[in-house]
Amino acid sequence: MLLLSRSEPDNLRQGSDPQVRCYRSTFSDQMEMLAAASTVADYLDRHEVWFQRCASPMDVVAIDGQSYSLTLGRFGNFGFEVEPTIDLRLLPQEERVYRIETLHTGSTASDLRAHYDVDFKAQMALEPWAQTAEQNPEDATAVSWTLDLSVWIRLPRVITMLPEQLVQSSGDHLLKQIVRQISRRLTWKVQADFHATHGLDCPPRRRAAF
Repeated sequence: MLLLSRSEPDNLRQGSDPQVRCYRSTFSDQMEMLAAASTVADYLDRHEVWFQRCASPMDVVAIDGQSYSLTLGRFGNFGFEVEPTIDLRLLPQEERVYRIETLHTGSTASDLRAHYDVDFKAQMALEPWAQTAEQNPEDATAVSWTLDLSVWIRLPRVITMLPEQLVQSSGDHLLKQIVRQISRRLTWKVQADFHATHGLDCPPRRRAAF
């Protein structure tokens, strides 16, 4: 078993090391918020109140007023296990569009930085909830959530001796599982937390679209 953490970005992304593989996954989902967009925006703007609470049980540490370090948990394949840690910056909204991006702080231990890298790009957009016909549109807001995640990882030589298609497909499948698990849990918890803190009944969970 080998546990790895995040690396410096250029070492893996731009190198030609045959042990390095890149895996990518995308995710999209939508939350129904039973409140006006201005109320939802006010809640999302104050991420220092809800982000750490909603990201649990992931280990979350605030770096500064806009950034957090997240340990996503342990995931593995072929007996090779990783424990991803990424630093994220939550950018201020622009016309009710929120973005989250990778923050490269160099905080990872130097002996691990050459093994693992993450590019995390997420977006939340607020718009009227058109599917709630029985309600005034001003009383329901849709929060559309999208995530584009890329991971570069230096694999042990014994794994890269396996058929290339198997190594790539199994890694893509594992990353999709990680993205689905984390993103669904986070969106559901944000939805539940918003309604609980505003004294509102939470709408039922919806199936995510990939």
